[in-house]
Amino acid sequence: EMDPKIAMLSFSTKGSANHESVEKVRVAYQKVKEEHPEIDVDGELQLDASLVDSVANQKAPGSPVAGKANVLVFPNLDAGYKIAQRFGNCMAIGPIMQGLALPVNDLSRGCVAEDIAAVAAITALQSVKG
Repeated sequence: EMDPKIAMLSFSTKGSANHESVEKVRVAYQKVKEEHPEIDVDGELQLDASLVDSVANQKAPGSPVAGKANVLVFPNLDAGYKIAQRFGNCMAIGPIMQGLALPVNDLSRGCVAEDIAAVAAITALQSVKG
């Protein structure tokens, strides 16, 4: 028998982003906690923070679920953008921004050196006029 550790997923972890879809996850999490305090649940968590201890310790320290989740609740596809990285052994970088006057990109707090190098290279390429 396995005790469920439920991660309510988002593209944000513990306030790292504000968006209406993130707010929906926050509201749903609060509802679950109020109506069923006995359930081991946490949110909003990014996929990597819900499954990987080292990322969980950085992004959601003290969470009873982060890094140990065995039930994943996906509110939409945005919440699973890191699934290819964690389950498919792919590199997930970004977000990569487009349409701005100058190149600007972002990195996840859980990024590694290779991610930084890849985003720097993409940003440099975006700055080339041609």
